[in-house]
Amino acid sequence: QHYFIQSNLRMSRGRSNLDSKRVSSELFTLTYGCMVAQLLKDYDNPDEVNKQLDKMGYNIGVRLIEDFLAHSPSTKRCTQLEEAADVIAKQGFRMFLGTVPEIKNWSDAKDEFSIILTENPLAEFVELPPTCTDSLWYSNIICGVLRGALEMIQMEVKVWFLQDTLRGSETTEIRVKFVKILEDSLPAGED
Repeated sequence: QHYFIQSNLRMSRGRSNLDSKRVSSELFTLTYGCMVAQLLKDYDNPDEVNKQLDKMGYNIGVRLIEDFLAHSPSTKRCTQLEEAADVIAKQGFRMFLGTVPEIKNWSDAKDEFSIILTENPLAEFVELPPTCTDSLWYSNIICGVLRGALEMIQMEVKVWFLQDTLRGSETTEIRVKFVKILEDSLPAGED
């Protein structure tokens, strides 16, 4: 067993007023934990699991942006990284993970920033085994989601974890670095 996952789900038969959002959130968290555990069994290499989580996240992000925009019709198109960071923190994380991180540590050029998560819902019931604490970024799927979603609004970025509470750090910090604006282009052979 790669992970010790403990649930605080309390679903008694006589209780009809369950908080469905809380149950859904906990079910998602537990399902995610099972998926990461299975990836560790399949690949037996935390670095490869990190790559797979990023890849999965990217595929989710390119689709999730449509859902986000459909549920946020008043959100204007972000043309600057600062605008995108603000929308990601105040709307995106709240909508999909139920938490609002802080945006901090901007570079002087305003092309790089950190997302500080005081709460990481994906890691809520997780304790990493000692063999993974130095190499597995358990919530690396978030990096892929951010990369995929920002690519869909024509921003190429690099996204990576700097620190994680699951690895003993005080906070969870994700770094986002702007690479370039992607030009709209037609597929090869189309004019």
